[in-house]
Amino acid sequence: MMRKLLKLIAIALSLIFAAIQFVRPARVNPTVTPGHSIEERAVLTPQVTEVLNRSCMDCHSNRTEWPSYSNVAPVSWFVIDHVNHGRSHLNFSEWASYDRAGTEARLKGICDFLKGGVMPLDSYTWIHRSARLSPEDVKTLCDWTSAEGRRLASPN
Repeated sequence: MMRKLLKLIAIALSLIFAAIQFVRPARVNPTVTPGHSIEERAVLTPQVTEVLNRSCMDCHSNRTEWPSYSNVAPVSWFVIDHVNHGRSHLNFSEWASYDRAGTEARLKGICDFLKGGVMPLDSYTWIHRSARLSPEDVKTLCDWTSAEGRRLASPN
């Protein structure tokens, strides 16, 4: 009796898993408008570019490299939601859309989140080990955010 019940539960769960594969949220990379990305609007060193590309761009740009597991529900729902949420707060592909105060706030926020260990998310670095930031990486990005903030504040 117990064996039959377990078999029915397994079949039901398999059917539910198969059915939820048809619930597919949009997994998109919006077009990157020329002249709007951080690479074109800010002064980036090769080291800063490398760290941003390795640890930040998948969730904070329109150039997400979608992993294969982002095609499988319910994991896909979680991944797509995190990318959309990340882009809504900070999108390096839309850097030109931020006014000066917004840019300065984002620069400060980048360093604060990195120093606080909030970013990159543990759920991301658990799978993407290369995205983990060393203390040197954090220093590189925080030094850059300070320098970029000073550059924006200068009258020239």
